[in-house]
Amino acid sequence: MAIERYNPREAEPRWQRAWAERGIFEAKNGDPRPKYYVLEMFPYPSGRIHIGHGRNYVMGDVVARFKRMKGFNVLHPMGWDAFGLPAENAAIERNSHPKLWTYENIETMKAQLKLLGLSLDWSREIATCDPSYYAEQQRIFVDLHERGLAYRKESEVNWDPVDNTVLANEQVIEGRGWRSGALVERRKLSQWFFRITEFADELLAALDELERWPDKVRLMQRNWIGRSEGLSLRFALDTATAPAGSDEIEVYTTRPDTLYGASFIAIAANHPLAEKLGAENPALAAFIQECRRGGTSAEAIETQEKLGFDTDLRAEHPLVPGWMLPVYVANFILMDYGTGAIFGCPAHDQRDLDFARKYGLPVKAVVLPEGENPDAFDVGDTAYDGDGHLFHSEFLDGLSIPAAKEAVTRRLETQTLGNRPQGKRQVNFRLRDWGISRQRYWGCPIPIIHCPTCGPVAVPKADLPVLLPDDVTFDMPGNPLDRHPTWKHVACPHCGGPATRETDTMDTFVDSSWYFARFTAAPGEAPLTREAADYWLPVDQYIGGIEHAILHLLYARFFTRALRSAGRIGIAEPFAGLFTQGMIVHETYKDADGKWLFPEEVERLADGTSVRVGTKEPVTVGPPEKMSKSKRNVVPPEVVADTYGVDCARWFMLSDTPPERDSEWTAAGIEGAWRFTQRIWRLINEATELAGKAPVRPDVFGAESIALRRASHRLIASVEEDFDRLRFNVAVARVHAFANVFGEAIGAARALPAIPADMAFALEEAASYLVGAIGPMIPHLAEESWTVLGRDGIAAEAPWPTVDRALLVEDEMTLPIQINGKKRAELTISATASQADIEKAVLELEGVTRALEGRAPKKIVVVPKRIVNVVV
Repeated sequence: MAIERYNPREAEPRWQRAWAERGIFEAKNGDPRPKYYVLEMFPYPSGRIHIGHGRNYVMGDVVARFKRMKGFNVLHPMGWDAFGLPAENAAIERNSHPKLWTYENIETMKAQLKLLGLSLDWSREIATCDPSYYAEQQRIFVDLHERGLAYRKESEVNWDPVDNTVLANEQVIEGRGWRSGALVERRKLSQWFFRITEFADELLAALDELERWPDKVRLMQRNWIGRSEGLSLRFALDTATAPAGSDEIEVYTTRPDTLYGASFIAIAANHPLAEKLGAENPALAAFIQECRRGGTSAEAIETQEKLGFDTDLRAEHPLVPGWMLPVYVANFILMDYGTGAIFGCPAHDQRDLDFARKYGLPVKAVVLPEGENPDAFDVGDTAYDGDGHLFHSEFLDGLSIPAAKEAVTRRLETQTLGNRPQGKRQVNFRLRDWGISRQRYWGCPIPIIHCPTCGPVAVPKADLPVLLPDDVTFDMPGNPLDRHPTWKHVACPHCGGPATRETDTMDTFVDSSWYFARFTAAPGEAPLTREAADYWLPVDQYIGGIEHAILHLLYARFFTRALRSAGRIGIAEPFAGLFTQGMIVHETYKDADGKWLFPEEVERLADGTSVRVGTKEPVTVGPPEKMSKSKRNVVPPEVVADTYGVDCARWFMLSDTPPERDSEWTAAGIEGAWRFTQRIWRLINEATELAGKAPVRPDVFGAESIALRRASHRLIASVEEDFDRLRFNVAVARVHAFANVFGEAIGAARALPAIPADMAFALEEAASYLVGAIGPMIPHLAEESWTVLGRDGIAAEAPWPTVDRALLVEDEMTLPIQINGKKRAELTISATASQADIEKAVLELEGVTRALEGRAPKKIVVVPKRIVNVVV
């Protein structure tokens, strides 16, 4: 009987409706089964998605479906990271409103995601721009404010004087605002901060316990937190050059061993001493103003040209009386790291060396590499930062770097300046408190009221949420909340006097720092309860891009600790397991004018060249790159679903490469996936046709049926392990290999005059186990195949197939036979054969006797269950 092709265009929407009608993916709080929480990083609703966006969601879906089959109560939710500047930009460009643009995009993207057949619990859908979400966020802010974890201080920001707004560092391009083009200024503003440094030690130490996180992510977090042990050291200023009221400069250093190589002191442009000097020196004031242009991040400062201004101040070396060091204001010193001042040792720090060469300062090496001549060693243009022993350093000469650090620290701890120790051991962190203030409209309002009498006052929880006003305009630069005629004018909740609301909104990283906890609340429940959070958290498997390895994950780790300190939840780490997936990449295409083309606008000719569809103009094909709307190398999920079916897309995304690596989307790849899904469909139909539905299990199995059953059970055991270890491409490869075995068994059975009962059972079992193995990966085909098998219910609710461990034990083994290192034969023998039996059987093999030519072997080496080496 001819088997009709599987028709995904008809089957996929039908099964998606069936899942939705049954509500089988809706999680239940308090379910007695063990819980499993799988979550993919939620998307920003920027517009239409492409197939490249789907890879991490498909991976998470495989895990969710597999764990559900294994008997877990699975939570697999979805939401939208919906606040942010792009919505405001769209409002300006389209003369629209951010809310309208955002919610339209959510509906579009939701429909596209549903095409992928994801087992998502849509009943828990959230959007961070919805008042029901940000009301709880404001309550959390008030909790943190009460505990001193949210506070206000002055901080330097990137200020765009034309758009009248603060810019993130990545929005400063060559010193200018990314949108206005105006020269950016560094300006001090009162900003709100979260005290993340309160947990710096804990955040660092706990990384060792995150064993299911990638090592590279943990290293990135360690480096960002940046714990260092060093010395706080005070240099006395030369009274002849110091301004009134200034008698010392305090620096922080992790290399006190190099003090004898010091050649200058450098202070930040916004150091109090620099500002004092600048008030009396117009040239220095102009230099400080120039330093205020450009980014404020450590990365931005590190990459810019190193500039300095000699203040004419001199500081006395703490170990050599009378040795005076020049004091510079430098554009590469950060005020918010250490003390905002450093001593420069050019020979052993590349940044200091570049600065010293630029300004003609001395370069004195004080660490000698092993084997170097102390009289001839010179650093040249590359600073030496390796190991060695101290030299040119008086009492430190001959000491190792660690020993020298300890010796000089002890000396300076006992040496006094101004009746205090001149040096003090200190632990510093690169990590800074998290500035959350953003001068824009489309974000969560900060629930603070500013009263001229009472100061900043938190909005009472009973008055939350502070809602964003809808009646705003974007026809002028700056924050619309600042110029709203009524919204910000309120009474002080303490004294009742006239006051104003905080018009800054929260950094959108705040929204994504607790959303995983918000998902734990069932529909109709309070947005965050300790009972629900402690039941579901931590997330068992979190999946997302490596680009979020630092800030998002660090902020989320801080937030769980802050919530714990407020008694809101009982856990510290939000994500027990983390997986960072690779991207989907695609070739790029340009026409003769350099305009980007969509893949569907390009035709590949038989000679390998590419032309534009219709016009036949030549097309330039670029290397595969991350799918990007701007470069048009994207494939919409609707096109894939309509042409091949989404199961084919899912199969291809899982099969092409290891999931942590990038995967190239190709027409040949998706067509291959389509052919294989059709093959699976045929195999299941053919096996069912031969075996009938639900054949009776016989008492005895023959060799052929046992071989097929072994393959079926090995498939399930292996794929289960692969899913647990997120080796999706390996699982796909196992299904391919099993399909070959299954196909051969079907072919052999078809040749028989009648199908024996044992083979009928083995064929039907193989078909059902194949459906189980593919179910998490290509669920629509699995459902259709489940129907063919005549099974009750639906495949999505079926348990994971049971493995008979006895069938995994090998009765026989096949050993390669090498003679003097060259393979000559193979031996298939009982798995329990003794070494003597193996040696005897090897010498009886025709290939071995022919190669030996009557000679006796010197020895036979049997590597158990691996290989046999015959040495002649």
